Amino acid sequence: MMEEVKPAFDSDKAAVLVNELRKTFNSGKTKSYEWRISQLESISKMIDEKEKEIVEALQKDLSKPELEAFLSEILMARSSCKLALKELKQWMMPQKVETSLATYPSSAEIVAEPLGVVLVISTWNFPFSLSLDPVIGAIAAGNAVVLKPSEIASATSSLLSRLVGEYMDKSAIIVVEGAVAETSALLEQKWDKIFFTGGARVGRIVMAAAAKNLTPVTLELGGKCPAVVDSNVNLQVTSRRIVAGKWVCNNGQACIGVDYIITTKELAPKLIATLVSVVEEIFGKDLMESKERSRIINSFHFKRLVNLLEEDKVSNKIVFGGQREESQLQIAPTILLDVPEDSMIMQEEIFGPLLPIITVERLEDSFAMINRKPKPLAAYLFSDDEQIKRKFVQNIYAGGMAINDTILQVTVPTLPFGGVGESGMGSYHGKFSFDAFSHKKAVLYRSFAGDSPTRYPPYTPGKKKQIKALLSGKLLNIMLALLGFYKD
Repeated sequence: MMEEVKPAFDSDKAAVLVNELRKTFNSGKTKSYEWRISQLESISKMIDEKEKEIVEALQKDLSKPELEAFLSEILMARSSCKLALKELKQWMMPQKVETSLATYPSSAEIVAEPLGVVLVISTWNFPFSLSLDPVIGAIAAGNAVVLKPSEIASATSSLLSRLVGEYMDKSAIIVVEGAVAETSALLEQKWDKIFFTGGARVGRIVMAAAAKNLTPVTLELGGKCPAVVDSNVNLQVTSRRIVAGKWVCNNGQACIGVDYIITTKELAPKLIATLVSVVEEIFGKDLMESKERSRIINSFHFKRLVNLLEEDKVSNKIVFGGQREESQLQIAPTILLDVPEDSMIMQEEIFGPLLPIITVERLEDSFAMINRKPKPLAAYLFSDDEQIKRKFVQNIYAGGMAINDTILQVTVPTLPFGGVGESGMGSYHGKFSFDAFSHKKAVLYRSFAGDSPTRYPPYTPGKKKQIKALLSGKLLNIMLALLGFYKD
């Protein structure tokens, strides 16, 4: 009988890897400010020195135009790294907090401590920046890290494996390449945190695996991100920003990209005409010849998108575009008008260059339509009406929002980036990345002074009256609740 051939990286090897990383973490090496800074400086150096190779890998995986690769991948990762280098000392400082009367005299602080050995599972649509961004946060927080890049973006995965091995501390930061078998082997291990970016289906698998060990997770998922367009807007600017948030942004393959538009029946023809004009201005009249758009990642996703277009109740709703070429993995920017709400294209995240426009009688009718669907990762509104803006912010549930623009909210490091409900849980970016991989430890300091006899038995009525005489109202309630000694 032939022996069973084990995969190159199985559960046993994953266990060995995690144990070695835990030894490194337990040595205290990764906790020091100096180590964290040295690793962040190495990432910054790696990005600067290997920019050309990064762009080439992104070109192989997604045919990303050079400028798009620089802006959405290299610049994003570089900015995250520089911010962490600048702010790390401040982030690591204990936060002083007030204490209560029950602990007088005392002082207290919140100490950010690293979680331990963490796993980052990345995705294929922005395979460089969405791999490094959480890793930067994990390193800044003082953790040992395993990065599992997406095998779908194989060129970038291979490059990350080589560069991290070349530039980073291999005793604490490791890249594991592979597909389902390797990811499954990693998920069988006990981690101190799992950070996953991808779709809801795999997100459920990750969360189920984490639950076995009560491992905390951050899930960066996606959803159907709407853009609501009011009739009082500058149509030219609005259209350019929607095009930027749809087709310029990885050809629609972005979790925060515009998934569909809702506007009034009256405005729809003008909006479509302006969108078409902007698309042709940016990508040219012959859309299939444009080199300014990324391609669809692979044949599976190409066929998935074509199936959305060819559904019986959808195929006759195309008002612009629709051309496709499977050999090039290209689908032209496509606009559809008033597709049925129960069609597949309106039920699942599109994640491609198809843009349905849904019309309503009144703009406020869009709110109920959006809230009938699972909470999206992002929601967008274009309007000059302050009342509509307030209503949108107050009544639409989403991970994040931008008013009168698209996608730029993720470039603001002082804003958390994350989902809610089916679009994810937890957040990161800027200090939020540091916090995502830290435990906030509560510490109370007391001296041997101020040891009140009222704290200890016997609990006599006299002690109770003494406390009531000294305290009243809210302070009394707080103290009694904290001490938990007396009953009426």
